[in-house]
Amino acid sequence: MAELLFFSGTMDCGKSTLALQMDHNHKARGRRGVLFSSHDRAGESMISSRLGLQVPAVEVFPETDFWVELTLRQTMGARIDYVICDEAQFYTVDQIDQLARVVDEMDIDVFSFGITSDFRTRLFPGSQRLIELADRVQVLQVEALCWCGKRATHNARTVDGVMVVEGDQMVVGDIDQPLDQPVGPSSDQPLDQAFDPPFDQPFEPDAGPATRSQADAGRAPIVGYETLCRRHHMRRQTSRTSPSLFSNEVPLPFDERPDEQHGTRGSQLQGAEPGGRS
Repeated sequence: MAELLFFSGTMDCGKSTLALQMDHNHKARGRRGVLFSSHDRAGESMISSRLGLQVPAVEVFPETDFWVELTLRQTMGARIDYVICDEAQFYTVDQIDQLARVVDEMDIDVFSFGITSDFRTRLFPGSQRLIELADRVQVLQVEALCWCGKRATHNARTVDGVMVVEGDQMVVGDIDQPLDQPVGPSSDQPLDQAFDPPFDQPFEPDAGPATRSQADAGRAPIVGYETLCRRHHMRRQTSRTSPSLFSNEVPLPFDERPDEQHGTRGSQLQGAEPGGRS
């Protein structure tokens, strides 16, 4: 009996990798399927994994009708045993209803993969409908990690390295977006000055994009994503704005060569033999 399955998780937890592995496993047993995707990082009509795997797929547009699409393929003589739907969070509510109808009336397995909530911790409409209709919802066992080492449970959007909580729900980006200038203290700037505002100015954690330098004013903002634990998502602390990650970069208050200022104890011990004999 066919099923509608929803495999959910945060970014960077291996959803697309699992989708491609599942397609491979079913093909190895003689089953035939159709792969769908939407807004993949590798471009249109593609399912790609961060491990480097890429497989052609049918691009899903807002006007795509899964029932019509699969009916036409079967009318042309195609055999369809299963359907892989990657990036299912971008599908419309009507498209999820169509997939449920495909399972019930065509007896075709549908394996969908997607993110549950957006950067504002709000459910995607497609993911919400899948949770409501799916026969089974499975959270991926491979856990994405927050920069602190804890399990990541939320997706954060960054603009020029600073976390934001407002904006359009669908903005394509990746988790490896470099910045021209790294966020953090410079080698000649004390850590307390790098992250603590002056006493006469209020601390504004969201003022990053608005205070871009004149050199960066001419370029478009760089949109990226990062997976965070709930604690740091609520605090809006990303790997690029957390002071704790730069603590090891601050030199300790020790002289580089203490022997020159406090005597050459090392040279005095150089000729000493074990047992205290010289």
